[in-house]
Amino acid sequence: MNKIAIVLGATGLTGSILLEKLIEDTSYEKIKLFSRNSVHKSSTKIEEHLIDLFKLEAYKELFTGDALFCCIGTTASKTKDKEVYKAIDYGIPVSAAKLAIQNNIKTFVVVSSMGANASSSFFYNKTKGEMECDVLKQNIKNTYILRPSIIGGNRDELRVGERIGKGIMSLLSPFFLGPLKKYKIISPENIVSCMQKLAESEVYQTIFSSDKIVKIANSNKNK
Repeated sequence: MNKIAIVLGATGLTGSILLEKLIEDTSYEKIKLFSRNSVHKSSTKIEEHLIDLFKLEAYKELFTGDALFCCIGTTASKTKDKEVYKAIDYGIPVSAAKLAIQNNIKTFVVVSSMGANASSSFFYNKTKGEMECDVLKQNIKNTYILRPSIIGGNRDELRVGERIGKGIMSLLSPFFLGPLKKYKIISPENIVSCMQKLAESEVYQTIFSSDKIVKIANSNKNK
């Protein structure tokens, strides 16, 4: 198959793993990257556009493909200004979704967060929830929203609080059973596997909790 993938957030932890997997995936002939910084990776599949992501609409003519993967996200410790924070976590995914519907991109897979809720009194959860709502309003044919719990793995930048949180969650994970499974730490590899599988399907479900992400990621592994 000669499909084109668009990736936002390819320089991040999850996005970089996704890029590696898409390079290996023979169903995609081209991977369009839109980001501020280069991924510094050599592949004949990669078409890299170094742009101001806050002005994504200016690149509408280039923003074409079959599947759009959005791994954009920041943290309160990294982005202390709430306006900038919202411009990243809400603004970029919603702008991308609007371009997707304008350019007839039929699949949009976006990484949100556990606890996303547009009515939440917590800024982070509210921002993610509002992003989800406005992405869904675009009515892209196949829209998949992933709500992972704390993501495992090592990031390039130092996030002391996050590392402490991961350590605590790792100790508690064995006790997260039944409905508590969605609180277990999730690996970025599982998120990526789920994103790829959803993009290849037409699942009639929109929002996936962390435990469902893991279940999809590990489905058919032994078949």
